[in-house]
Amino acid sequence: MKIAIAGYGQEGRSSYRYWSADPKNELTVFDENKLEQMEPDGVFAIIGNDAFSQLNGYDLVVRTAGLAPSKIVTDGKIWSATNEFFAKCPAQIIGVTGTKGKGTTASLIASIFEAAGKKVWLLGNIGTPSLDSLKDIKADDIVIYELSSFQLWDLESSPHVAVVLLIEPDHLNVHIDFDDYVNAKANIRRFQKVGDLCVFNASNELSLKIASASDTGKAVRYAVPDDGGVYVNDSDFYEGEHKICSIDALQLIGNHNVENACAALTVARFYKLTDTDIESGLRKFQGLPHRIEYIREIDGVKYYNDSFSSAPSATIAAIKSFKQPEVLILGGIDKGADFTELADAIAGRNNIKSVIIMGEIRQKLAEIIKSANQKLKIEITDLSTLQPIIELAKSQAESGDVIVMSPGCASFDMFINFYDRGDQFRDIVNNL
Repeated sequence: MKIAIAGYGQEGRSSYRYWSADPKNELTVFDENKLEQMEPDGVFAIIGNDAFSQLNGYDLVVRTAGLAPSKIVTDGKIWSATNEFFAKCPAQIIGVTGTKGKGTTASLIASIFEAAGKKVWLLGNIGTPSLDSLKDIKADDIVIYELSSFQLWDLESSPHVAVVLLIEPDHLNVHIDFDDYVNAKANIRRFQKVGDLCVFNASNELSLKIASASDTGKAVRYAVPDDGGVYVNDSDFYEGEHKICSIDALQLIGNHNVENACAALTVARFYKLTDTDIESGLRKFQGLPHRIEYIREIDGVKYYNDSFSSAPSATIAAIKSFKQPEVLILGGIDKGADFTELADAIAGRNNIKSVIIMGEIRQKLAEIIKSANQKLKIEITDLSTLQPIIELAKSQAESGDVIVMSPGCASFDMFINFYDRGDQFRDIVNNL
């Protein structure tokens, strides 16, 4: 079979390894950008701006997640690593999507199942290419698959359990429009079968819309009583009238993470995991790097790294997680998001002392925030490195305050990616 690997980043290299294992396959790599890595030597590659318009004559075109199907010109079948994994995986798949919170929720689910003694595979958008693990997965294992809109774009099957968190505008610089983004997300539910479960956000219209993409299987709201999902009552997690455990078992800060835990526990109860296993799994999970990650305390000031925040909704969740006086670091590249709600959220918090705005979007974002609160102290900085920005924040904080870097924007103007942004923040703070 003639196969084109369209896009040769981490996932593309994984796809190459997977399909090249069959000697009958003839593979060619396509990418618009110069390849950073080839494996093995001698791989035939077509590189350049028009690479994805040269895909006719291939039986299968395996697109990398971030490559829109609409950009591919081919007379063959467009496929993806996610489609291949879902078609071939012998185990049940729990899929998790949402604009924010999917990595944390997927990891919480994994921790709970591991506490119950299950063999768990945490795959997908969270960083582990799924096809690298496929050959080792057994039928009685559990796969938790974090699904971005890019992976869901052309997915042809849905997971046994679909978790749909808060949905808000994101990646509008890549998707055709917001409808395209929501429609892609809906594939997590669209192809579910009898006996499948969809766990969705009770307060979000778009999560409900996605849950309504099919009437096959069961759809359950989380974080509200009387609908079958897990909710909070008097600082405890409940399913119906049954108390599961105290929310003190959750080691993450912020009400948004309590809601994420409700979604994870709803999945656990669907699989009839015990209260003991659930509580143990919650206690063992300490959080993911770059998600409101506590770094250290210096002179009574606590520093938090929320570099994963690349959308306004994530920053809103971060600032609402603290009651202490906050110095907030914002900014980066504009992905087409609406910052009005973030500006209103900042204006509505009486504990925010100042906002430092960095990056390409700094002037636009400052104007939006000022329009919501003229009295708020705002620093617009054209500093191009993080060290002096952190020192500026440090100069504005005093004992009892928190400094939170929660940019609400993409990172590519000043950093390689959000990992680089967060790693730099951590390293600088640890060396203050």
